[in-house]
Order: sequence, then structure tokens, then C-alpha cells
Amino acid sequence: MAKTKIAMIFSLIIVLALIWWFMPNSLTSIDPEKVSVIIIFNGNTGNSTTISESDDVSYIIDSFNKTTIRKEKLSIGYMGYGYLLTIIKNDASIYNEFIINSANNIRKDPFFYQVTTNSIDYDYIQNLVD
Repeated sequence: MAKTKIAMIFSLIIVLALIWWFMPNSLTSIDPEKVSVIIIFNGNTGNSTTISESDDVSYIIDSFNKTTIRKEKLSIGYMGYGYLLTIIKNDASIYNEFIINSANNIRKDPFFYQVTTNSIDYDYIQNLVD
């Protein structure tokens, strides 16, 4: 009886963990008007760019709000990145911070995420920084 109960609890934990792992998440869910700036740090060159133009901020945030991501693997032990984005709200607090490695790969420690819908406009971000 006790072994059956333990097996059922263990099975339930495994099922819940798998659901949690494969469940898609939104990249962001914030009104673009609540964002004051987006700071983009280029991990390849070491240059940082602050995006405060409302059209650029709106385009990026609207795009991120439509993007869903799914956990891919642990990011522990990996170094280097393409672009580190820091989204700053109007009250000067950090809303979100994550790394964009490509149009379909995001890193929000401790995981890498695969973009499942609405790939990131990597070229647009690249053009803002370069």
C-alpha cells in the first residue's frame, strides 16, 4: 500500500515536472507605454545602446509580447552571448532582462528557451545597435 502511494506521488511529480518543462511562456507581457527605455548590450563588441525612441520601444515590446518561448536546456556553465536586453519601466525599475542569441534562441538564466511563435526580429535589434 505504501509503495503504491509513493509510486503514485512520484508519477504525479514527474507528470507535473514535464508539464512545467514543456509549457510555453510569454517572453514579455507589458504595455509598451509602461517602458521608458530598452538597454541593449552587444556581447560581441562590448558596446551598449539605449533605445528610448517610442516607436522603436513599441515595436520591440509589441514583438516580444507576441513571442512565446519554451524551455530548451539549462544555461548553467555557458558563457558569451549576442545581445543582453534590459527593459526598464517608467518607474526606473527593471522589468525583465534576457539574452538574445538568435531570432529563435533566448537565454533567461538558468535556461535557454526556444522561440515557438513569432521569431524575434534579430536584424532590427542588430541595426539599432550597430
